[in-house]
Amino acid sequence: MNRPTTSMLLAGALLFGATSAQAALPAEATLYKNPQCGCCDGYARHLEEMGIAVTVIDDRDLGQIKEASGLPYGLGACHTIEMGEYVIEGHVPLAAVEKLFEERPDIDGIGLAGMPLGTPGMPGPQQAPYEVYQFSDRQDTAFMTL
Repeated sequence: MNRPTTSMLLAGALLFGATSAQAALPAEATLYKNPQCGCCDGYARHLEEMGIAVTVIDDRDLGQIKEASGLPYGLGACHTIEMGEYVIEGHVPLAAVEKLFEERPDIDGIGLAGMPLGTPGMPGPQQAPYEVYQFSDRQDTAFMTL
């Protein structure tokens, strides 16, 4: 096979791989946040850039939403997202969201506690590894480190 044909096939395979990863993501998400939180809007924009239609709901009583989602105590963040059959808590890097929907584990969701710098919607460089957790029935275990 000649070099241009090989390059075209490789480029096509890479494009197909990127498309198939994004194809696993749901088309819609609902993001619950405090009305004054601008970083949550930034996270919504990142999802929209991935082709996901995001409904943003400003709600001051996020505690009830987090409790209903089965989120473990003390691992909350500034927003909660319902996406497909999962809950995504906080500024979870998009690589973890893609992995969640590629693998589709039997869990309630994934999260990243706090508001770490460098994550989608949060300005600044990454300061430490992002320890993304998975949870079910208020119990958490490690999901991935980025």
